[in-house]
Amino acid sequence: MHTNAASSEIFDNLRLELRRGCLVVAVLAELDMEHYGYALRKALDDHGLAIEENTLYPLLRRLESQGLLASQWREEEKRNKRFYRLSPLGEKVLPDLLEEWRQMNAALARILGERGLAGSPVLPSQRKEEE
Repeated sequence: MHTNAASSEIFDNLRLELRRGCLVVAVLAELDMEHYGYALRKALDDHGLAIEENTLYPLLRRLESQGLLASQWREEEKRNKRFYRLSPLGEKVLPDLLEEWRQMNAALARILGERGLAGSPVLPSQRKEEE
């Protein structure tokens, strides 16, 4: 495998892994208010977090099966739509999850700041040149 192709594949896999966790947090946070699928997808996109339908709906089903979301079918604008909202368990888990995210984010900011990687990126090879 060509080096650029290998690094691109590795990056894509790591990016996907990073996005998965962030999407869970974003979906749970957005669903403190009730949304149906398309409205949720649009709200996330409006905040700069694009998500494909084939990613969103399986995620919603998984979060509901874990007891974090509740859903209900209702007719709106002469169409049946499935509305999602945090369940009581989701309401208890979300603040703890957000605190964990804040702590990880702060730790990463410290790590990156110490290495000169916060703000405008400085690559390790550039750091060695500066020393």
